[in-house]
Amino acid sequence: MHLNAFLMGVGHHEAAWRLPWSRPHDILDVGHFQHLARIAERGRLDSVFFADGLAIGHAARHHVPNALDPVLLLTAIATATEHIGLISTASTGFSEPYTLARQFATLDHLSAGRAGWNIVTSGGDAEARDFGRDAADEHDRRYARAAEFLDVVTGLWDSWDDAAFVADKASGTFADTDLLHTLDHRGEFFGVRGPLNVPRGPQGHPLLVQAGSSPAGREFAARHAEAVFTAHQTLDDAQEFYRDLKARAAGHGRDPGQTAILPGIVPVLGATEAEARDLERRLDDLLVTDHGVAQVSTMLGLDLSEHPLDRPLPPLPPIEQINGNRSRYDLVARMAEREGLTLPEILARLGGGRGHRVVTGTPEQVADTLEVWFTEYAADGFNIMAPHLPRGLEDFVDHVVPELRRRGLFRTEYSATTLRGHYGLSRPRPARRRAGAGSGRSVTTAAAVSHPGC
Repeated sequence: MHLNAFLMGVGHHEAAWRLPWSRPHDILDVGHFQHLARIAERGRLDSVFFADGLAIGHAARHHVPNALDPVLLLTAIATATEHIGLISTASTGFSEPYTLARQFATLDHLSAGRAGWNIVTSGGDAEARDFGRDAADEHDRRYARAAEFLDVVTGLWDSWDDAAFVADKASGTFADTDLLHTLDHRGEFFGVRGPLNVPRGPQGHPLLVQAGSSPAGREFAARHAEAVFTAHQTLDDAQEFYRDLKARAAGHGRDPGQTAILPGIVPVLGATEAEARDLERRLDDLLVTDHGVAQVSTMLGLDLSEHPLDRPLPPLPPIEQINGNRSRYDLVARMAEREGLTLPEILARLGGGRGHRVVTGTPEQVADTLEVWFTEYAADGFNIMAPHLPRGLEDFVDHVVPELRRRGLFRTEYSATTLRGHYGLSRPRPARRRAGAGSGRSVTTAAAVSHPGC
């Protein structure tokens, strides 16, 4: 299976920064994140991943924000590691294709082929207001922009042939300009001439990752993504998503094995189950209720500030009225309706992993869950979201990873030097298009991700 370390501040649990051993100021310390990446590399994990948000909102009063620019942070992590992949989130809603293409090509060169891009569309109105707009674009329009954005970025990455950078001292030829290609893209959202001013990276294209699970998000992932980060509470839901996305990928003429599906898992570990449950309770007791209610209200598009804490949720708005993260809305709404949860119960679920599955127990019990989801075709691997850092990641690497190896489910050593190699993917050849062509070019590669369900 693939294992990715999703790194967030001092832990994914929203109250992790309040634990006695936590060091909240580490969110601004590059050494903290380099240390985390080295822990993950010691475990031979495929990659580390950083989410990103472009607005601070109300959350900073009680919750540690994502403070540092993740692309810049990963360049520093690249110098402190040798093998582990480096995946950063970057928004198609509030970026320009040329700048982003250059950033990730640079990261790919600086890391010798370990860069990955998590493609998000950014649906928050607070983010829009930070970029001079009154509100975020409508949901489907964001995905239309993302498709054209990706088309331009991959076209820019392909604007240098692999042999274009010659540096021939005898002839005085630095770059063979016959092997540079003008993109001259003209589309609905962007006009970009090109070529890029950075030669093609070691991987050709950084690994393409996507994290949306709405119908539009699934369709985007099926066309383009090589890894998909997703959130599910139950095995049945994860299996449905797995089957649907693999079928959609095949429908677009792709090998389904080229899209690795990685649900988020929050492992709350203890030497005994009782010890793990005690840690879980300790974290949940530190949650700030008003902060959690405000977050759930935003997520569900409903003001819950006056809702009684001992009663299930009121009727929720239809998903079509949600312009933000529809996949997370759907997950929380179905979870609340299915189990009749009260607000405090919802807050406890979301405080640990914002809708991702929390698995509490011994290393063997956590490994049991991962094994079932992997062998029952619900996942090709997992996005590991340690509830507190660095200790939570150390516990996973030192105790769960060896258990997975004993079961023959995870590597003992790296067998590749690039992130694409970790995922079993080949280096794509440069694609050529007629100058001025619009969006719609699919990204394709040749090799399949190895998994019994592919």
